[in-house]
Amino acid sequence: MRGVVMYGPGDVRVEDRPDPEITAPTDAIIRLAATCVCGSDLWSWRGIEPVTHPTPMGHEYVGIIEEVGSQVRALRPGQFVVGSFMASDNTCPICQAGYQSRCAHVELVGAGGAQAELLRIPLADGTLVVAARQLGADRIIVMSRREPRQKLAREFGATDIVSDRGDEGVAVVRELTGGLGAHSVIEAVGTQESMMQAIRSTRAGGHVGYVGVAHGVTLPGDELFYAEVHLLGGPAPVRRFLPRLIELIEAGTIRPGKVFDLELPLAEAAEGYRAMDERRAIKSLLRP
Repeated sequence: MRGVVMYGPGDVRVEDRPDPEITAPTDAIIRLAATCVCGSDLWSWRGIEPVTHPTPMGHEYVGIIEEVGSQVRALRPGQFVVGSFMASDNTCPICQAGYQSRCAHVELVGAGGAQAELLRIPLADGTLVVAARQLGADRIIVMSRREPRQKLAREFGATDIVSDRGDEGVAVVRELTGGLGAHSVIEAVGTQESMMQAIRSTRAGGHVGYVGVAHGVTLPGDELFYAEVHLLGGPAPVRRFLPRLIELIEAGTIRPGKVFDLELPLAEAAEGYRAMDERRAIKSLLRP
């Protein structure tokens, strides 16, 4: 199969890679209908995260199941599926508490490189969710048709990012967060000072959420102690939200696919990286 491999900063290549195989009875193999470049992929592109050897890239995906292991019970070949970038069994106590991204048996799906034609999904029953039933194998093939491609992008947006709109978006956030939502939001980006600004602006007992991996950020322990606020970040528990998000996408309530403003064939993946790095694109969709 063809897949994206990172060799070093600014050096992304699409080359032949071995087809993935079932290595555990709980695995599934999917044929990618779409994949994309994530902002976190740019850490390696920019040299922020060192690349010490050729590394398969990509961790966001939708596709059609081609094969399942002997212990996979809820899935079958031919189904169109969406999955998290963190594989989880969805049954352990951590998963049941809603933090599937830190499952007791968690595996990084991206280790297999989702910017490719095929991908092995560990713990498939707990990781994958059947979606877009009207986009079965017979319709995914006609990717050049406008309507199926738009629907595909909408489904795909649920794998990592979700956009909202107006009051409907607020209602969705409140539903997904168990009614918590947010009375007000301060966006603080990029530095230790930004994080501390958010913490200092939050009343005692309030909540501060941080998104993404912080590079080179340290926080003063004594101020954190006396702030007495809730801090929560980490890999998004995508699997917790996928079933409901898929329902909302199919109903047209939310349209996360709008974020994909550049669509390229897999062979042009390097341009997708460059465009995002240079801020010529928000998010690049790749079609194997």
